Amino acid sequence: MTINWAILGAGRIASKFAEDFKAVPNGKLLAVASRSKAKALEFSHLHDIPKSYDSYEAMLQDEEINVVYIATPHNFHFEQVKLCLNHGKSVLCEKPVTVNSSEFEILIQLAKEKKLFFMEAMWTYYLPAIQQCVKWVQSGKIGDIKQLQVSFGFIGDMDSKLRLADLNLAGGALLDIGIYGVAISQLIFNKPIKKIQSLAHFSDTGIDDYNNIQIQYEGGGIAQIASSFLSNLKNEAVIYGTKGNIVIPEFWMAKKGILISKSEKLEFLDDSPQFGYHYETIAINELLKKGALESSVVPLEKSRNNLLILDEIRNQIGLKYPFEK
Repeated sequence: MTINWAILGAGRIASKFAEDFKAVPNGKLLAVASRSKAKALEFSHLHDIPKSYDSYEAMLQDEEINVVYIATPHNFHFEQVKLCLNHGKSVLCEKPVTVNSSEFEILIQLAKEKKLFFMEAMWTYYLPAIQQCVKWVQSGKIGDIKQLQVSFGFIGDMDSKLRLADLNLAGGALLDIGIYGVAISQLIFNKPIKKIQSLAHFSDTGIDDYNNIQIQYEGGGIAQIASSFLSNLKNEAVIYGTKGNIVIPEFWMAKKGILISKSEKLEFLDDSPQFGYHYETIAINELLKKGALESSVVPLEKSRNNLLILDEIRNQIGLKYPFEK
């Protein structure tokens, strides 16, 4: 059985996904849809995709398509996931899967009613380097985990007409890149949260252009998460334990993990030439063949919990988007 994929959206992330799909042995990238006919056609030629559509609805009526990867800005995700599910298509949706947890609850119920696979594309969780670091943590190689320091920041284009700085497109550092820090924190600690403290600075357009978050977990562990569109940060995750630490450069797309303890130094390197999107795609194909409705690596409950944290952070810093009820 070949799993046929379609991409909804033809932007930068969609292009990376399509490039990595060339390393997927158990599926076929069959179609792409964009609101622009010329863009859809150009994208299909660039990535050797057989079908192109200038209408999302038209693509979703294609009976050959099994699953859709949604690669649009996150303010569109809620309606587009609904559209796909209502057309009988399984969905892998870019992070954040929705802008808030209320929208996500509606989609979870719809996916269950339709008996369709649904997953947030938190591709970081599938990366071999991340999975190796989690194994090191779980095996006690650096002792009890006490702190996690995460930073992700770059100097972005804050033109008010562009997505990053547009409040109407759910722009801002938190949902665009801060979500990765929250997600890795949840993966490493995997415990109930005791307290969240959040600070943010706002741009002239109303988006959070940099922020700082602290999360305290039961057992005493603390995560410190920084994200920014105004500064080049260290762009790494460092896990501190009682016996050593683990450094993960560019953790959201990790290729390497470095463990340094009192007794040893270990390094894991993923030398694959791909970005890393193919790992989640290969896994999803196998799940679909088995008739699974969700992933154990990125279960709906984990995405729900991450969104609830983001909701609380936004509540603390006073960030609300114009289209939210």
